[in-house]
Amino acid sequence: MHGLLTIAKLTWLEARRRRIVLAGLLCGLGFLLVFALCVYFAQHRWTPVGELNLLEQQIQHQTVTLAGLYAVNFLVVAIAVMLPVDSLSGEIASGVMQTIASKPIRRAEIVIGKWLVYWAMIAAYIVLLAGGVALLMRLLAGFTQHHLPVALALMWLEATVILSVTIAGGVRFTTVTNGIIAFAFYVLAFFGGSIEQIGVLVGNTSARYIGTAISLVSPTDALWRLAMHVLQPPVMAQVLLNPFSSASVPSAAMVWWAVGFAVGVLVVAVRGFQKRAL
Repeated sequence: MHGLLTIAKLTWLEARRRRIVLAGLLCGLGFLLVFALCVYFAQHRWTPVGELNLLEQQIQHQTVTLAGLYAVNFLVVAIAVMLPVDSLSGEIASGVMQTIASKPIRRAEIVIGKWLVYWAMIAAYIVLLAGGVALLMRLLAGFTQHHLPVALALMWLEATVILSVTIAGGVRFTTVTNGIIAFAFYVLAFFGGSIEQIGVLVGNTSARYIGTAISLVSPTDALWRLAMHVLQPPVMAQVLLNPFSSASVPSAAMVWWAVGFAVGVLVVAVRGFQKRAL
């Protein structure tokens, strides 16, 4: 446990030194400022809200909220890649890892300690940005987003999968290669989800199965679609009233698959690091 805490402290200090945390915060706050301006002008300048009935206003506000959370999700995925992308590969290449590994700290504690710190930092980032979007909608538009904690948990799980993949890639690949692979993993999920949605809409069973198979390989998009489904009122989710509605909603089994996937990839990372010659 002492070794785990030591690695956690060093990881936090290293993240601060590289100013990744500061950059992420500035980007997040900049986004919230732009989002607030968009909501304000949409409410008071561009959209004749007074001419809309209650249902139309709710649909409008819900769509704007989902758009904000879509941007938050992308920022979270980017942070989940950028935080750990250089953590193992960069330290191995620079020789820093040889110094750390020579101390009485188990290699498993090095990987898990780094993962836990980044995992907690991502959780805080999600709460800050997604909570900021929900708060701004409440203050500026009087709209309260329901079921937000469940959706945030799904977004956190999505980022957890990306984090585990990036950590595992850092054991085997250089920093640049690792970053490319991690983002490609996310893009693969997006295309898989799109293929599945198209297959459902046009009644193409083969396309649907192909998309589902890709989602099993990379479950991040499925988690995002499930989060969006949780946030939307049934009437919006069922009749596909906005770009964030899903024609095929992932089941709870996909959530458990993603949990097992993230844990499995982390185990692979630990074992790979234990066997690697430094």
